[in-house]
Parts: sequence; structure tokens; C-alpha cells
Amino acid sequence: MKRTTITLAVLVAGLGMAHAETVAPDNVVWNEGTIEQSLTGAPGNATEGAKIASTKSMGNCVACHEISDLADVPFQGDVGPLLDGAGDRWTEGELRGLLVNAKMTFEDTVMPAFYRTSGFTRLGKAYTGKAHEGEVQPLLAAQEIEDVIAYLMTLK
Repeated sequence: MKRTTITLAVLVAGLGMAHAETVAPDNVVWNEGTIEQSLTGAPGNATEGAKIASTKSMGNCVACHEISDLADVPFQGDVGPLLDGAGDRWTEGELRGLLVNAKMTFEDTVMPAFYRTSGFTRLGKAYTGKAHEGEVQPLLAAQEIEDVIAYLMTLK
């Protein structure tokens, strides 16, 4: 009985995922700085989003932004705006646009494009000796972007 229930749950989850296509970084549809369509078709997980926002090896939003909800994370930055109230100030589409590529809204921002894989200007191997080779991967996966958005939307 237990095995049947687990198998059924995995099958149902798999069917749900089959309908949710991940939008590739180069296929993101922009509308005046916003991205209305989810990158995954699946809702974000706010708990995972908080983890991504506060973890140095992941999104590390707190390196530049202060988030009172994450007060236990030391050395929060003040380069970017305070993210308290982000869910009231911005829509999901606006937040998605800022996370995917903030330069589409704020041309001179230093915020990294977390879901961009092309259009970079790079110094060649002869200059640095360490030029990146091969395909560029986004800093965050599509679902991680959706998770951070879900978390930011809780900050009211």
C-alpha cells in the first residue's frame, strides 16, 4: 500500500512537471522591464528563497541589500535598496525582471544578472589568462529565481 501511494505521488508530480516548461534565459519575454510569465510555471518556495537570498554561495542578496527578516545573517550590505517591504513596492513581474537582468530597468546598476547567459563583454584569454570557455550558466536556476521572488513577496 505504501509503495503504491509513493508511486502514485511521484507519477502525479511528474505529470505536473511535464506541463511546466522552463523558459531558457535567451527566451525570456520582457515587457518594459518586467517579466510577467513565470520562468518555470511552478510556484516559488519562499523558504528556499530566503535560503538563496542569505547564502553566500547562492544568490547572496544580503551582500548588497539589508533584509530585516534575515537579521541573523551578519554583514548585510547597503549598496542596494533595503528589501523590507519589497512585496509592497514591486510586483512579481518587476522582481522577476530585476533578478533576471536588472540592467534592463536600471542601466547603471551593479546588480548581477542572475538569469542571463549571453551578451557579455569579456576580456580574452591573452589578457587575463583565465577567460571563461564554453557555455555560460546562469547564476541562479529558473526555479531558484521563482523561489527568491516568492520570498521577496512575503516582505510586506
